[in-house]
Order: sequence, then C-alpha cells, then structure tokens
Amino acid sequence: MTNERLRVLFCDHLNLARGKYLPIKKASSGSTRVCQGTFGVTYDKDLIPAPGSKVLEGLPDIEIRFREEDIRDSWYPDTKVVVGDLYEEGAPFGACGRHALKRAIADWNALGFDPMVGLELEAFAFQQREDGSLVPYDTPKSYVYSTGPFADPHGFTEAVWDRASELGFAIDSHTSEFDSPQFEFTLTFDHALKAVDDIFLFRQLAREVALEHGIILTFLPKPILPKGGSGLHVNFSFRDRDGNNAVGEPDRLSTVAEGCIAGLMHHHRSMAALVAPIVNSYQRLRPSSMSGYWRNWGGDHRGVTTRISAERGPKARIEHRMGDGAANPYTLVATVLQAARLGYVNRYPLPPAETGDCFGEIDARDGVPDDLAGALDALEADGVLMDAVGRLLCENHIFIKRDEIGKTAGLEGDALRDFYIHYI
Repeated sequence: MTNERLRVLFCDHLNLARGKYLPIKKASSGSTRVCQGTFGVTYDKDLIPAPGSKVLEGLPDIEIRFREEDIRDSWYPDTKVVVGDLYEEGAPFGACGRHALKRAIADWNALGFDPMVGLELEAFAFQQREDGSLVPYDTPKSYVYSTGPFADPHGFTEAVWDRASELGFAIDSHTSEFDSPQFEFTLTFDHALKAVDDIFLFRQLAREVALEHGIILTFLPKPILPKGGSGLHVNFSFRDRDGNNAVGEPDRLSTVAEGCIAGLMHHHRSMAALVAPIVNSYQRLRPSSMSGYWRNWGGDHRGVTTRISAERGPKARIEHRMGDGAANPYTLVATVLQAARLGYVNRYPLPPAETGDCFGEIDARDGVPDDLAGALDALEADGVLMDAVGRLLCENHIFIKRDEIGKTAGLEGDALRDFYIHYI
C-alpha cells in the first residue's frame, strides 16, 4: 500500500505557505477546504475581523482548487506538491493573491501582450543557539560574489541547488551578496504565473532544506540593521502576438516600456504598501540604500527603483527593485504589472531619467513614505491602483497591517526582527 501524500499549498495574506496534506488518492479530486478566517490571522496568531475573513460571520470555509496536471514532485520522499487557488462560494476569492496575478496577466493579454517574469530572491542566514537566540551564520571569509566554502562553509546552498535542480526548477544563478551571510537566488525568466509559482515553491524548499542543515534562512527585508537589506526584484518584459519582446527596440525604449515606467513612477508611493508590506520593510527602504526608495528610473543604474537593462531586443527587460521577500509574491508581481499597465493604457507622462548618483539629497517627496503607516495611507488614497490589484485584497491588507503596526510599536532592533523572522 502506498503512503504517498499530496501537499496542497496556497500563499496567504502574510506570505505564509498554508495548506493541507491529502492522501494521494485524492489528487484527482481537485479541491480541499480551509477556514476563511485564515485571512483574519496575524503573525502573532490573533484572529481579527479583517475584510474578507468572515471572522464575525461564522468562520465558514473557502475552497482550495488545484489542477491535477499541476501536481509536481516534492523535495520530500513520498510527497507530491501543488499550488492552488482560493474560491468563495464558487467564485474566485477576492483576497487571493494568485487570482490577483491571474487578473493582471489577463489584463495584459487583452492588450495583446504576455507578461514574462524573472525574480531575484535575497536572504540572510542565521543559526539558533541553545538558549533560542539567533546569531548570523558564521561565514568569516565570505565576500560579494564569493562561491564555495568561503561563502557557505556548511554547504546548505549546495543542498538547496541540488534539491531544486532535481525537481526541475530552472535556476539562473546563485551567489553570495555584499553583506555576509547574505545570498541571492535567481530563477530563469518564464511566463508570469509559472515564474511566481516556482519562486513561491522554491522559497519554501530553500527554507526547509536550510533548516535540515541547522540554518534559519530569512527573506526579511532588514534582519541586521548595520548591514544591507534583502529585496525581491521583479524583472519583466512582454511577448507580443508575434512572439517578439515588446520592451526593447534596437536603439530606444518601446512605447510599451515607456508606459510601464510611467505607471511605476505614478503609483510609486501607493504600491509600496503591497510590495514592501511590513514595518521592517521601511528600515530597508531608505535614501542612498539602492533599495527602491526613490521615484526614479534609469538605464543600467543600481541607484534607481526602475532599472532598464542594458540589453536590447529579445533580452530587454524592466527591473523593479522596491519589493521584498515579506510580500506575497503573487500580490507583488500583480501590483507591479498593474501599475505598469495603468501607465501604458492611461498614457501617464514619463518623467526624465535619473542622471544623479542617488547618494546625495533628492526631494523627499520623490521617495516612498517614511513608514508602513504612511504607505497604507497612500494605498488607501489610490483607488485606481486598489481597483486594479483587487479591492478586497487591498482592504484586507490595510486592516491586517494597521493591526500589525500597533503590535510592533516600541519594538526595535532584534526584537522587531524576531517578531517576523520565523515566518519570512
């Protein structure tokens, strides 16, 4: 008798991989159910009446639907894994980030373009002492772009690479970052939904394989205050109906690219709440930090938020650098694609490209809000973006995050880090 099981996962409003194990014989059923009140749960496990959670309406079930053809091998023996969508009373659940991404893709498809996405994940590694306290992973000989045992003496990243490669994840690159013990993992460009499904599962794989080696791998935006932060950069382009890259022309930006950049500039402050969604995010998003703080764009320039690749033609792409690993990746990519689409269809004016070094003083009005509270206010005031991403998703997010701001008030340094680190 087989003991195979199916791990059905979805990405929730906190960017947690939630789900259930089912016996493999139920793989053809295509669905299972969870409590809708999950969308009223906070990091500290309070249950609050956030929009869409139905906490005060009997805590009914919502359905996780999955396709049998999407089931794939897992990184554990005798276990398959699949990512599902959430449905409420037979209709797409409005707070589901994967549905938001599907809508963004469909909106671009209606314009004749297919979004292609590549994601760069940055993470810090920690170890836990016997008393439960956390210390950075000891990598005293690591340096930026170092490889091998200098960067990772325990070899956990090799184990992540091996396990992911065996399962067919298309890894584009892996290296150590400027600040140790920080690492970057990049997956290859793919159709938007496939790319985000892969990064969602890869992130879970990486954290669980790292744990087997005694490493707590965190995608927290700023886990060590004196060091740099970790982002989740969204690289994207579009294929037109002829299969050509609609972003790059031989000697200039395309009309599509100009519109996308204008949209990302126009919605810069309001989109921050969705792509940099925790209090700790705003310790990373600071001036002169090369993190996506400024409302600016430019060519091959790491000081700007929206960076245009030096490559043209088939490899041309736009890189948005504000987001971080605390964000639900489906919501993150949906937000970037929708802000870009709004710029294209509404013909927002394109500001001039950045010419400065981004280390000096720039008008503060051209930056993101100073904190999460300000970002939530900016999002709430931007009804156009909220409607594009999904009104219920945004309202749920704003409610949950305002509660989170209250919970973390007064926490600083390691205390604020530890509020989040075991979840992100």
